[in-house]
Amino acid sequence: MIGAGSFEQVAAGFWHPDSERLRLPPLTDELVVAAERHLDVTLPPDLLRLLRLQNGGVIADSWDACPAETNFYADDHVPFERLYGIGLGGQAETMTLLDTPYLVQEWGLPSPVVLLSGDGHCWIALDYRKCGPTGNPSVVWIDDEMNHELLLAPDFRAFVERLTASAAFPE
Repeated sequence: MIGAGSFEQVAAGFWHPDSERLRLPPLTDELVVAAERHLDVTLPPDLLRLLRLQNGGVIADSWDACPAETNFYADDHVPFERLYGIGLGGQAETMTLLDTPYLVQEWGLPSPVVLLSGDGHCWIALDYRKCGPTGNPSVVWIDDEMNHELLLAPDFRAFVERLTASAAFPE
């Protein structure tokens, strides 16, 4: 089962319309520059495009899962219920992309990555290990508890185009 739409189709309804949870103030060019400097990477343009529509928050039910190989979570997908936004210290009461360096160290995660979503044991991340800090990173699922990684997509755009509804998967 592969996602249902082009990047433009997914982007048009990407964010959950009824949830303010995890949403940060609108993304500015200054925040992007500060984030890229802090993370020491160039963020994918398509990620920034979604964050300019809404700076983090809950993903719409239509796009809250990514098909994947068998893993600890499920036999056929991983959850993608939220996407971290970009917020500076003191501004965010929730995790943001800028928490990545701390979380990588705290959880002993591979580096360099940028954490897009996660809960402490499982993460979805941009993986810069092969492409370098200015390259086009793949998207991976990191299961820290089981010491397991899955490649979800060769880049962020392809990841978004693979997204589908978690309800489409059997229990």
